[in-house]
Amino acid sequence: MKKLQYIFEEGRHKWAAVARDPEKPGYLIDTNEYLIINQGEGLLTDPGGSEIFHAVFAAISAEFDPGRIIALFASHQDPDIISSLALWLDFNPELKCHMSWLWNSFVPHFGGNDTTFVDIPDEGSEIALGNLTLQAVPAHYLHSSGNFHLHDPKAKILFCGDVGAALLPEGEDGLFVRHFDGHIRHARGFHRRWMGSNAAKRDWCERVAKMDIDMLCPQHGAIYQGENVMRFINWFDELEVGTAIAA
Repeated sequence: MKKLQYIFEEGRHKWAAVARDPEKPGYLIDTNEYLIINQGEGLLTDPGGSEIFHAVFAAISAEFDPGRIIALFASHQDPDIISSLALWLDFNPELKCHMSWLWNSFVPHFGGNDTTFVDIPDEGSEIALGNLTLQAVPAHYLHSSGNFHLHDPKAKILFCGDVGAALLPEGEDGLFVRHFDGHIRHARGFHRRWMGSNAAKRDWCERVAKMDIDMLCPQHGAIYQGENVMRFINWFDELEVGTAIAA
């Protein structure tokens, strides 16, 4: 079963990870979902596929009223990111979904209408959650041509989508990266195959290295924190991507 675990708390401002599910079928890729709470309202990042909606909903409901979730954030258009959209809208038709303008005629195939989507321009935008201002950070071609990450400058957390993802074996699937060198071998093949542009990668690394970040929270695998944040950025900066035929 998926469970919600708080990774940051400061008053009414919280981040919670909806952790990976050890009971998931082996043919599905495992995912992380992150719930940002501020002043009693929530924003859910990359809410997941339709097949895990009930597990995500149950995990959130155990700790937080899902009726207080006012928005979704979709880093890009993949089904493991956002195919649960119709089910979330069945629960709350007023939900807004923030995503790249590039996907506003593609993601509606999963659900929603012209009032559901809030387009993010290529250069990024700000997203308000109560008195908190989140920043949609460009991450185009990593791996999607219209791709964004979400930065919380107050919590110093960057939700980084597929960047930082690692496909972890049983026994090495903790919530946080504990041993970087052992962990990163599970990320190398994924990044070489799925990240399509060295130029885009370098732009992201330069941009993110200047930001104040305590945690990098990917959609797959474990969370990087502390010194492992810059260790990952430096590792990624040096990695040749977009060239692996068989990673």
